[in-house]
Amino acid sequence: MLDFPHDIHTHSAYSDGVGGIGDNVAAAEVRGLRLLGISDHSHYLTGRAFNRYIREVRRWREESGITVLAGIEANITHNGVDVAAGMVEKLDYVIASVHLWLDDPEEYVELVKGALLDESVDIIGHFGASFPHIGYPDEESLRELIELAEASGKAFEISSRYRVPDISFIRECIRRGVKLVFASDAHRPRDVGSVSWSERVFKKAGGTKEDLLFGEFL
Repeated sequence: MLDFPHDIHTHSAYSDGVGGIGDNVAAAEVRGLRLLGISDHSHYLTGRAFNRYIREVRRWREESGITVLAGIEANITHNGVDVAAGMVEKLDYVIASVHLWLDDPEEYVELVKGALLDESVDIIGHFGASFPHIGYPDEESLRELIELAEASGKAFEISSRYRVPDISFIRECIRRGVKLVFASDAHRPRDVGSVSWSERVFKKAGGTKEDLLFGEFL
């Protein structure tokens, strides 16, 4: 059993996931989660689809025995984060992630800096997932990002799917008071709540409930 049973990054058939929101909720209940976040991709959720999505998440929040939050995973692009103000008002949180294929780790860092300055963003998703392929930024750049997250009140997710960020980054976030969250990045119900790696590295880095963004639900 998890000591901090939550998963804030899951997908459903509203975007590129398999299964409905109710299936994710059921899987979360079976795994003993206390908090589940549904965070489908922003570019799938336009117009009426977004409104249906919000209504369904809220319905499951009322019917479930656990806390269910309505989130979204937005894309960090060269033109900013692709989530509209009208969407943010109806959401509990926004994850912003780099999904572009880049050749330069410093370009990746600059994109994340822009997202950290965006008032609509709450959490940076799977930070560093592409570093094994494009190279790693220097320590000074990483420190600057953590300092910017501290100043802007942003959080980073600890992704069990990609096993990022590394423990030194997590430890520095904890030291500076930057909040963290666990994330499976599940695209099918059976993977919901698969955050054992997230919790393990978080605890190894010295994390406690006070270091989690949604710790009040746990």
